[in-house]
Amino acid sequence: MKKIIKVDYFLTSKKWPRRLPKIKKITLKTIKHMNKYFKKNNIYYLNLILTDKNKMKKLNKYYKNKHQDTDVLTFITKNPNKLLGKYLYCDIFFSIDTIEKYIKNKNINLYEHFNHLLVHSILHINGYDHKNLNEFNRMKKAEIKILKKLYIENPYEN
Repeated sequence: MKKIIKVDYFLTSKKWPRRLPKIKKITLKTIKHMNKYFKKNNIYYLNLILTDKNKMKKLNKYYKNKHQDTDVLTFITKNPNKLLGKYLYCDIFFSIDTIEKYIKNKNINLYEHFNHLLVHSILHINGYDHKNLNEFNRMKKAEIKILKKLYIENPYEN
């Protein structure tokens, strides 16, 4: 059995709808370029939840015990099936308010930054993390490599 990747989009902020068509294109292109990072015999259900700072603050407080907004949060639920492979239900939350603030401060493109956050989350889904310096460097190196293929400059040089 080969891997299956399904993506759904959920909008909980009025700032996202006009951006959704481009977000969908970016997501499909990124998944295609990251195909080798998705594990064989896994079935991925990706939910991209496009939200705002208020929702993110609540999620960050409840799940991470952090009392602040953040640009992206990724949650993964694994459900193994010996006959079919592994099902991964992945909820990726993006905060438009934090993204807009960041791109304004860094003077970068919203869609390129969104793409970086998406790459970052997809790497998390597939076993990458940044809990220590070695993991961080491994993840950063993969992000830079993938973003280069998507014609996006190294975000760590800005």
